[in-house]
Amino acid sequence: MARNVEIKVRVDSLDALRERAAALAGAALELIEQDDVFYAVAKGRLKLRRFADGSAELIHYERPDGDGARLSDYERVAVGEAAEALHRVLARGLGLRSHVRKQRWLARVGRSRLHLDRVEGLGDFVEIEVVLADGESEADGREVAEGLLEALGLSAAERVPTAYADLPPLAV
Repeated sequence: MARNVEIKVRVDSLDALRERAAALAGAALELIEQDDVFYAVAKGRLKLRRFADGSAELIHYERPDGDGARLSDYERVAVGEAAEALHRVLARGLGLRSHVRKQRWLARVGRSRLHLDRVEGLGDFVEIEVVLADGESEADGREVAEGLLEALGLSAAERVPTAYADLPPLAV
């Protein structure tokens, strides 16, 4: 099972952060449109992630809620053209939990992924995922994640303790 350390913060706007993230990555950011459907499961979170190009992947992960950097165990499976049929079966058998649509600007910095996310109905966020090697500690990943937050000028930003799927919508 793959593991990473993740930390997520709420930001007022992604606009100023795009340049800093691109500078850290040494490359332009990649824009990815994601449509995630979460299903009701007894353990962890299960989502079907669909992309604008028609591809999709099924992702199950377990990660405790909390304000700091958190360890996540996950598995991903590409589902290709079967995404809509798989969605119908999962929705029917498990029930729907939530639906999250977002624009994600991705920057790769070493073994880390910086996600600058604009989430429909929720606002703007920065999510950092530090991929852990076999035998590497959670503390090692946490140190890298905190360093990237500092490099982005976000050390004092409001930490988000849970998944987007669990956040209440912004008041209009």
